[in-house]
Amino acid sequence: MPNDAVVHVVDDDLGVRQSLSFLLATDGLPVRLHESASAFLENVRNAASGCIITDVRMPGLDGIEFLRRLKQCGFLLPVVVMTGHADVPLAVEAMKEGAVDFLEKPFDDELLLKTVRIALERSARVALHDAEAAEVQARIQSLSGRERQVLDGLLAGKANKVIAHDLDISARTVEIYRSNVMSKMQARSLPELVSFVLAAGR
Repeated sequence: MPNDAVVHVVDDDLGVRQSLSFLLATDGLPVRLHESASAFLENVRNAASGCIITDVRMPGLDGIEFLRRLKQCGFLLPVVVMTGHADVPLAVEAMKEGAVDFLEKPFDDELLLKTVRIALERSARVALHDAEAAEVQARIQSLSGRERQVLDGLLAGKANKVIAHDLDISARTVEIYRSNVMSKMQARSLPELVSFVLAAGR
């Protein structure tokens, strides 16, 4: 789990916020409390890692609308929704809107902690992937225009001779550019080069 990962508890019920804060803190998890979905959206500007626990029913912005706003604002944190027994259909709707899980009240403390840990692990994987993708994008940006053209040819599955013909250069020159691309992209093989670029979402 990243050092800056925080569990954000978003609930209008002070008692719920306090009890969840105590439970999570006792398990060694950093917690931040928010009295409403609006308060979270107003006060949290950058949350690269962590997760959100929220109630599906809240005055003002409810859990469903909160999920929609999170997506609009570009928040990618996993969201766990708490729901009463009668609100299971709402919880299903929340899952469709992007929630990763829901907990039906009253829930077991261990189940909550396990669910939060899974959400945090998911957040960590996403953060790691984003960091790796950004690094690969930076490597792609370091390529010259001709190197980018050779990379495009390689990604299209073209042989050096075909790339040479397309770019009106010699096959030997393509080999040099290809070597430069492999070096700058820090790829040991063509399959690894392709996987890097695909992982970066190019």
